[in-house]
Amino acid sequence: MIDTLIFDFDGLILNTEFTEYLSWQEVFLSYGVPFPLAVWQQHIGAITFDPFAYLETAVGHPVDRRAIEPHRRQRDRELLAQETIMPGVMAYLQAAQTMGLPIGLASSSPHHWVDEHLQRLGIAPYFAVVACRDDVDDCPKPDPAVYHFALAQLGAAANRALALEDSLNGVRAAKAAGMWVTAVPNNMTHALDFSLADYCLSSLADMPLSQLISEVCYAPNQF
Repeated sequence: MIDTLIFDFDGLILNTEFTEYLSWQEVFLSYGVPFPLAVWQQHIGAITFDPFAYLETAVGHPVDRRAIEPHRRQRDRELLAQETIMPGVMAYLQAAQTMGLPIGLASSSPHHWVDEHLQRLGIAPYFAVVACRDDVDDCPKPDPAVYHFALAQLGAAANRALALEDSLNGVRAAKAAGMWVTAVPNNMTHALDFSLADYCLSSLADMPLSQLISEVCYAPNQF
């Protein structure tokens, strides 16, 4: 039986992946080169990809990273300000609280990013544990370190914990930690193969948490 719930953050609670891609796409277009979505999708949920290196390869010469990055980040903030909490997230948080399930969060992003947004969205109090990459020596997903850390802090057993993830790297990390995983792809990841996950939803709004837990436990790998 599942008795613990752990959320991813980027792309699952707030669609930061979409706005960051758009901000980078604008940079690439300013140099007259495309930035394929497929390239970005391969690295969602991790921090190992260097868009600047990809841009420099595409244009054939170095670019002024220090001049570009502040403007790109500002554009990302402008786009992100228009985003709201993802559908179904609040219902899941409230349902987990009502059911008495400990709620954690495991992210490849740093605390300053995740904590700021949780406070801004007004949902920080729901999380008993917020685990980020700076808790595990900057080790990102698909390494399971951040999930191991979250589970340890919650005092939870991996085989009784359910992770909610939107990316392949996130699904791989949770499975490597020995957890149940439900994939909830967003508009950036919906075309990817999530067959490694135990269950898949197009949105958390599609199914109540109590039903999902039953489905995951008794009918895994249903898509």
